[in-house]
Amino acid sequence: MVGSAKPVLHDNLGLVHPLSCQLRKFRGSVKMMIDTCSTGTRDSMVDGIPGKLDNVGYISGGYKSEDGKLSCGYSSFQGKRSSMEDFFDVKMTKMDGKTVCLFGIFDGHGGSRAAEYLKEHLFENLMKHPQFLTDTKLAISETYKKTDMDFLDAQKDTFRDDGSTASTAILVDNHLYVANVGDSRTVISKAGKAIPLSEDHKPNRQDERQRIENAGGVVMWAGTWRVGGVLAMSRAFGNRMLKQFVVAEPEIQEEEVNEELELLVLASDGLWDVVPNGDAVSIARAEEDPEAAARKLTETAFIRGSADNITCIVVKFHHDKAGEVKPRLDKQSKTKQQEDHNKETKPHEDPRKVSEFQQGHVKDAAERRAEQTKEATFQHDLGSNSVHPSSGGT
Repeated sequence: MVGSAKPVLHDNLGLVHPLSCQLRKFRGSVKMMIDTCSTGTRDSMVDGIPGKLDNVGYISGGYKSEDGKLSCGYSSFQGKRSSMEDFFDVKMTKMDGKTVCLFGIFDGHGGSRAAEYLKEHLFENLMKHPQFLTDTKLAISETYKKTDMDFLDAQKDTFRDDGSTASTAILVDNHLYVANVGDSRTVISKAGKAIPLSEDHKPNRQDERQRIENAGGVVMWAGTWRVGGVLAMSRAFGNRMLKQFVVAEPEIQEEEVNEELELLVLASDGLWDVVPNGDAVSIARAEEDPEAAARKLTETAFIRGSADNITCIVVKFHHDKAGEVKPRLDKQSKTKQQEDHNKETKPHEDPRKVSEFQQGHVKDAAERRAEQTKEATFQHDLGSNSVHPSSGGT
């Protein structure tokens, strides 16, 4: 019976509760749907990615777009926590002919309701915003604040006051928008360099502390810097009692998707607490499969001592495999490439296969060297039989 399920101890991995694992399976479900309620015409949508649960407690899954332009994978692990409060979401569709991909990490605190609510509603609300395709940044900002108010209204009759972060990446054709609320994080690899596209919302961040104090709040030390001595982040969804200071206004950064953009990593702070940005990118780049990369990242975080839930999504861009027409080389460039190739392979050619033309050059060069040697010997002998003016001979 589910009610009698007990935590299971795995070697070196701590406690994993069977019930939480069963719930995780539900979270990884996949649906194909057609939505006619949004403002744009939406094709069939990938809503979530099917996941595999191993005997340790890791759940992971992966997906590759039909056009081959990107692939993604995720991995999530309850870790040392007694409950699982991380949720994630992946959606892919086409709207008015534009490719739309949405990736999100939602890290709950004080309970899982806020994070689960975001998984179920945030991206759906965003795609229904009338200006989602025309003014995406405005749509993100308005939708995030509206979804926060909707959640608070839905929970007004409860005695709970949980909240959640949201680190999201929204891809509309070749424009990437990264929106962040809280201390989850998104990092990209651009030409091999790790670049964070979000900055953690911590109460001791100078601009965040000033904003909180201007609103009448206080930031104090209680094991770490906290808003009102309670919450260790300065922005979040939910958290009704601190809503005046802990806002859900996202910070948004925009990036163009070009050949320099290799991948992005979204993760909860269970990863970022122990894995620096550069390490995360290096690990993700070393794995060709994004699902394997995400799994490796979560394992690394746990091995390094993370005491939190750990969830991450890895997205890889396949510029060379996307069926795009690359600029053709002109005749001169092709000739130069062939010459360079010949130079590289020449030392490895079989001497017996050297052309007669090349053999003639080799023969002429050998004859010239012989003549030069003969001339040098003659000059040496002539000098030995002569008397130098400075020798003082009679």
